[in-house]
Amino acid sequence: MNQYDLAGRVAVITGGARGIGYAIAERMLASGAAVLLWDMMGDRLEQARATLSAQGDVRTATLDITDEDAVQAAAKAAGKVDILVNSAGITGPNQKTWEYSSKDFRAVQEVNLIGTFHCCKALVPGMMARDYGRIVNIASIAGKEGNPNAPAYSASKAAVIGLTKSLGKELATTGIRVNALTPAAAKTEMFAQMTQAHIDFMLSKIPMNRFVAVEEIAAMVCWMASEECSFTTGAVFDISGGRAVY
Repeated sequence: MNQYDLAGRVAVITGGARGIGYAIAERMLASGAAVLLWDMMGDRLEQARATLSAQGDVRTATLDITDEDAVQAAAKAAGKVDILVNSAGITGPNQKTWEYSSKDFRAVQEVNLIGTFHCCKALVPGMMARDYGRIVNIASIAGKEGNPNAPAYSASKAAVIGLTKSLGKELATTGIRVNALTPAAAKTEMFAQMTQAHIDFMLSKIPMNRFVAVEEIAAMVCWMASEECSFTTGAVFDISGGRAVY
């Protein structure tokens, strides 16, 4: 396993109690970072902290990223933060656009887009004060191509890409880099929110004929969060097994 130099860095990882966020935390700890896991699931957070603490400095905060006041309070309590990974997300139901309820559509935007916005808004000022930061927003291949029967998820991830590009340009003359990652589907607990037909559809679109491993995502995120990612900002990195190459 390649090592990335994150020694002395402090990373906030949303959705860090499980799945992609947990794998990123593992890899960052192995690279020398201290991690703060933000998640709604208090019990799962405690399990993650207990397991990951053997590898390094792990702190947790139980909060809902759709609550701006809670995010601002958690950011203040965190102190110095060098890296933000916005990994928390939900898929929403698999339905046709005209069958989708407005309530469900808004709920997906609140977590995937507004929650990401809240975290960036809360942590960017501190990064600006220190003139250093790395922000990695976990988008999705669905945000590039659009998945049928997933209009809310596809729209939210496309919006995350747009937010990344905007924020990256705003901070381009500072020491802060803002980039997005667009994975193909990874086998995580989020699959429980999807129909089998939708899972099969996603697999059929991947030329490598397999789902991405969370460890593969974590490896790319760690490079994006390192000092070596120095001349790229507002960009979108693909990790989709050949599904999209732009």
